[in-house]
Amino acid sequence: MSQTEKHEFKAEIQQLLDIVINSLYTDKEIFVRELVSNASDALEKLRFKQSAGENILDSDQELKVTVSVDEKEKTVTFSDTGIGMTKDELVTNLGTIAHSGSKNFLSQLAQGGKPDASLIGQFGVGFYSAFMVAGKVDVQTRSYREGESGWNWTSDGSGSFEITENTEASRGTSITIHLKEEQEEFAQEFKLESILKKHSSFVPFPVYFKDKKINEVQALWTRSKNEITDEEYEQFFQHVGHNFGKPKYRLHFSADAPLMINTILFVPEANMEKMGLSRIDSQVSLYCKRVLIEPNSKKLLPDYLRFLSGVVDSEDIPLNISRESMQDSALLAKINKVITTRFLKFLNDEAKKDADKYNEFFAEFGRFIREGLVADHTHKEALAKLLRYESSSLDNGVTTSLEDYITRMKSDQNEIYFLNGPDRETIEKSPYYEAFKQKDLEVLFFTDPTDEFVMDHLTEFKDKKVVSAEKAEVSVDSEANGGLDKKQTEDFVKWLKDSLGDLVGEVRGSSRLVGSPCLLINKDSMTAGMRQFMKTMKSEQGDFGGKHDMEINPSHSIITGLNTLRSNDDGLAKKIATQIFENAKAAAGLVEDPRTMVESLNNLVEVVIEAKK
Repeated sequence: MSQTEKHEFKAEIQQLLDIVINSLYTDKEIFVRELVSNASDALEKLRFKQSAGENILDSDQELKVTVSVDEKEKTVTFSDTGIGMTKDELVTNLGTIAHSGSKNFLSQLAQGGKPDASLIGQFGVGFYSAFMVAGKVDVQTRSYREGESGWNWTSDGSGSFEITENTEASRGTSITIHLKEEQEEFAQEFKLESILKKHSSFVPFPVYFKDKKINEVQALWTRSKNEITDEEYEQFFQHVGHNFGKPKYRLHFSADAPLMINTILFVPEANMEKMGLSRIDSQVSLYCKRVLIEPNSKKLLPDYLRFLSGVVDSEDIPLNISRESMQDSALLAKINKVITTRFLKFLNDEAKKDADKYNEFFAEFGRFIREGLVADHTHKEALAKLLRYESSSLDNGVTTSLEDYITRMKSDQNEIYFLNGPDRETIEKSPYYEAFKQKDLEVLFFTDPTDEFVMDHLTEFKDKKVVSAEKAEVSVDSEANGGLDKKQTEDFVKWLKDSLGDLVGEVRGSSRLVGSPCLLINKDSMTAGMRQFMKTMKSEQGDFGGKHDMEINPSHSIITGLNTLRSNDDGLAKKIATQIFENAKAAAGLVEDPRTMVESLNNLVEVVIEAKK
């Protein structure tokens, strides 16, 4: 009968165990990830020994990880057929500070770090995570070296451990966790299976649970994209993003500078936020050497790319920081920048290769591009290249980029012009568009309420200022055509200002109107599109600045007729002047309550009817 040896834990290990056992951890399932990861490492070490030509005990044995539960006994067992341990290795690895990172771990806590469960194992002390849930831990192990005996190790974490020889042990290591009463939920098969699938789907060796292989989906990001079929990508897309069908786009790339990164990103067909559902969360998870570090990482990519799903695996992630500090680390910021830059370039390339497909993407996900342009100064130009708008130079339904707009600009043109409205037809009828149409100056048509807000953040593109047609200084050639002369215009403007009183700021003749009698110029510098956006955002700024200046078209029949009428019937002329002002307010998007316009119109109709009696 083998003699049992009793050993005391070294002081540092006992301190570590006290922290693990007594601290209140919320993420106790971490122990599953760590023990499977350790088992995978043991298998990798054995495979290296095999490739080096060393003699291996039971060399034909499958390299695998097996996890089992006993709901009656309340135990969970993790077994591997890896490198195993000798007696001395067992004492050294599980009982002393040895070469593990225990001292670094304790140093981190001494410096004010939180006893976060995700730290366990990230210093090479993953085994001790078992004591987060265990009342007792049994280890059975045998080294890969021929002639070595097997050994049992057991401890309740209270200060000592026992070692007994086990001549029946097979190669590898088996860890049995006797769960504490309050942690018995981990002995439920469905619970453990879901944790295994969450954390260990891409472990490079088979992981079996209930005689079923858990990690059926391959870690595609570790393979050359030339070897992967579309069907495999689609299966992976469905797995990592919980999606159905095929992705709209996929980006698979590796980088080794400035960081080692392997990445697969997918764009789904549909924007779930656009469909009226709640705000979506990123489905891009962070891995290190195929082991899940953070699912659906919120800091891995900028928030405006939250529609993506996929995987980022980086071997450069330092394993000596907790999940919380990792989110603020400079390294994660570098990963964010590398991937964002690469993805935005990818979208731009795809847009050039297949404009129709990209337009479909922009129709679904354009709001995220706009959001990014407002929030992300670093990638502002790259995001601006991805914007698409209809244009006065293109057919209805056809869109253009800002880059393509610039190629069509007149030689003396230094500004990119745009105009907001609910739809193209309304914009084309706007008085603010008339001068641009006559001079054949291209105007981008913005129909999304946020577009002008976005342009206020862009301000310029490729050294060309982006300017609203409402604010642009564009005039047309003067054509009297029986209109008012300079003196008549001055007299009419003074009368109109007196008639409208406090309704209007300044009144003057216009050099930009062609087919409209007048328009309003916004003294608050806020265009119709911006007012619509502010209204959408439920701004409390009321009418956005009060009085507005008015420009009249001296050649328009309504203006010339009104000038004649004011000499014959000043009362009726003032009623008409008020109505013209209301019409201009409507064209400028200033009518907050349409009932005021109806009232003005009814007053005018009443006067006309009385005059005809």
